[in-house]
Amino acid sequence: MGAVSNQTGAAVGATAFPAIGPVGVVAVRQLVVAAVLVPAVRPSLRGLRCDQWLPVLGLAVVFGVMNLGLYGAIERIGLGLAVTLEFVGPLAVAVVDSRRSGGLLAAVLAGVGVVVLTDPGPTSDLLGIAMALTAAAAWAAYIVLNRTVGRQMPGLTGTALASLMSAGLWLPVGLVWFVVHPPTIEAVLLAAACGVLASLVPYVVDLLALRRVSAGSFAALTSANPVVAALAGLVLLDERLGLQAWVGIALVVTGNLLVTMRGLGGPPSLRSARAGTGRSAAR
Repeated sequence: MGAVSNQTGAAVGATAFPAIGPVGVVAVRQLVVAAVLVPAVRPSLRGLRCDQWLPVLGLAVVFGVMNLGLYGAIERIGLGLAVTLEFVGPLAVAVVDSRRSGGLLAAVLAGVGVVVLTDPGPTSDLLGIAMALTAAAAWAAYIVLNRTVGRQMPGLTGTALASLMSAGLWLPVGLVWFVVHPPTIEAVLLAAACGVLASLVPYVVDLLALRRVSAGSFAALTSANPVVAALAGLVLLDERLGLQAWVGIALVVTGNLLVTMRGLGGPPSLRSARAGTGRSAAR
């Protein structure tokens, strides 16, 4: 659900680039999320400890870096390629979380996939690739921080506070940007729809998922994102990928699935321990 909503929203947001650019889309996106989430959740600021504020602030910064890096990359190298490169972040979390020999093979497959996908050379858009990899690092941080916030705070309190802080950081940026680049109503509406589809829905379902599965398992389950992004780019943006790009995507996703299959059950002793814990909790 998160993958489909996120990549559809990203494609919708990309259609507003000609009018307001990636910066304008991200600014509207962050403001819309806060405008919807904060009144709905009504998070309390009282009684929060320093160890609770720090991950929330980190999450607020990550929201902006992740989105701006991704949308800047989408503008330069396309949705499918940008999301596949961004996906290296969750894959890295899955590899680290697995702590198994298969993690090394997964990392190698992903590395080969990135090389095949980007096809380094004089004509490569290095800035676009760098933006996508920056978004990848931010996505990895998002998974870890979101899981921490979800464990420390009830409901959607942490996510709502992070969205409020992020909106506060982006409000002056958006005001200056729109003075220099006057927006059209259509572009603002498209960016607002992007905020709901690519931020609000994924933030909520990601947080709910991260309370039920490990960070590594969650990262592995995001393997649908590159494929969904490529299909969304094809249907909504008429972005057509060549055979080489699809091979690169397949290698990255295969590396991710390798970690998933190795990490689902765990060693028999671990499964038995988990089963015993579950039975004790039930009693």
